[in-house]
Amino acid sequence: MLFRGILGFAAIIALYGLVEAQNATGPANATNTTTSALNPFGTGFLLSNGSSGYVYNATGNLTSPESGPFTPSGGIGNNGSEPNYHPLSDYDYQSLLLVLYQENMEANLFESGLRNFSTSDFQQVGLDANDRALIQFMAEQERGHIMLIQNILGPSAVNQCNYTYPYRTVLEFVDFCRNVTRWGESTVYGFLEHLDSRAAAQLLLQTVTTEARQEMIFRQFEGLFPMPVWFDTAITQSMGWTLLAPYITGCSRDSPKVAWQNFPALNITNNPNPTLPNATLPFNATSPSNFTSTQVSPSPFANATNATNSTIVPGITSNRTVFTIPGQVVQLAGDYPGMSVGPNNSYTTNNSTAGPPRYAAWISQLNTTYTVLENVQNISGGWTATTRQPNETIWPNVTQQVVNGSMFIVATDANVSVSPFNISALNPHVVAGPAQYFAG
Repeated sequence: MLFRGILGFAAIIALYGLVEAQNATGPANATNTTTSALNPFGTGFLLSNGSSGYVYNATGNLTSPESGPFTPSGGIGNNGSEPNYHPLSDYDYQSLLLVLYQENMEANLFESGLRNFSTSDFQQVGLDANDRALIQFMAEQERGHIMLIQNILGPSAVNQCNYTYPYRTVLEFVDFCRNVTRWGESTVYGFLEHLDSRAAAQLLLQTVTTEARQEMIFRQFEGLFPMPVWFDTAITQSMGWTLLAPYITGCSRDSPKVAWQNFPALNITNNPNPTLPNATLPFNATSPSNFTSTQVSPSPFANATNATNSTIVPGITSNRTVFTIPGQVVQLAGDYPGMSVGPNNSYTTNNSTAGPPRYAAWISQLNTTYTVLENVQNISGGWTATTRQPNETIWPNVTQQVVNGSMFIVATDANVSVSPFNISALNPHVVAGPAQYFAG
């Protein structure tokens, strides 16, 4: 559908409300539909260059007297007042508390891999003493982040807890670190601009940029392209807590309670597995016959189809960017609400007001794109469904796909229109998830 002019996503949401479905470009037998929440009438979205709908008329000239020498009028917190780096609301406190739970686990996680695997184990996948030193330094970075958040929160800050991790090999450890840093940074992106304490937001910004670099390093350790997206993805606090909580097995009884929601779990049962030589094989695929699941798998390589001759070691970059294609079937399995999760099993999953699963919301880069859930079946303890990877680009007439890198899928009961700044409007419609989808 064509229309004159280019609307910003805020104007689109205000004018048109819910998104309009459009046919996906995929295999000939694809019956799915996709919708992009940022521009429901085309692929991706663009911001307007005009002044329509904007309070500030951008002409290139100053429109008000300067507030100080060489200081254009406007802005927040730049009047010379003393910054307050502490929470100014429950929203601030609970957002920062979630970050502290995240940072505590990351510090423990990085150190656990160094404890549990020998120098020889790391060398088998091409990681040497310098790489181990880098992991150790990243653990120290996390200790610094913990000290910062503890100082912001004050005496009620949570201490480190006990954790259970799913890795068995060095590569699985590296891959799990990639996952954890990915959702950690995305969670902060989702709430940073909503904090009442702008001073605390400034300090948190300076931690999340480090977190993004950590994710890039772990991608490089796996022989992956370090940054295959144009924009990093934002998710909500409840989505981040849903991903984090299952790995926290116990905390001290006086640990402050996290207020964010725990959604029912969502699993992608045919998710690509970058720890295999052929990463397009899903996590539940049968391993190649010449190595077993208990062995340390060799370093992955873009053209490898089995373990033979897969001797390429991690590097600064490699053109190993795509493990999935638009239109391919993605298999999902969601839990029913009511499961005990998190520290001391003291939290319960729930989906609040959400109805039955109808859509998969693909949260990636600047877009939230919906595909229809098909073949929905109830099973013991949950449900299964299939959907198809959308064929959407982040802007019209560009090649960068919305789905790339490590992004997020949630099952929803409706295809509500959201953008990065109001992504929390999706929370009431989440049936299960998120799950991390590894597209490349």
